[in-house]
Amino acid sequence: QVQLVESGGRLVQAGDSLRLSCAASGRSFRTVTMAWFRQTPGKEREFVAAISWSGGTTYYADSVKGRTTISRDNTKVYLQMNNLKPEDTAVYYCAARYLGVVFTPDDYTYWGQGTQVTVSS
Repeated sequence: QVQLVESGGRLVQAGDSLRLSCAASGRSFRTVTMAWFRQTPGKEREFVAAISWSGGTTYYADSVKGRTTISRDNTKVYLQMNNLKPEDTAVYYCAARYLGVVFTPDDYTYWGQGTQVTVSS
């Protein structure tokens, strides 16, 4: 079992930076793949970034590549977002699964409750 709680979402202006955190509890955290997804009203949940259980491999959606970094330590996973754009506005969710990295939300077992990021132009 892995329990996830996101934090750090807020209202920012275009061009600002923001770091989201996802606190994880449960003995299995160190063995799970972690990912961030985001969702806007009326749209499907969208892959943003993922990191392997070891932290050695990361993946990014093309829409955020080059301005976003995913990282993890023993208890949290982070999403550092720079040069934010209005189209980054969404509810951001962290997710976990026991197997390797995939990019579809249905393949993730554990989810947090989400944190709202709003980017004004």
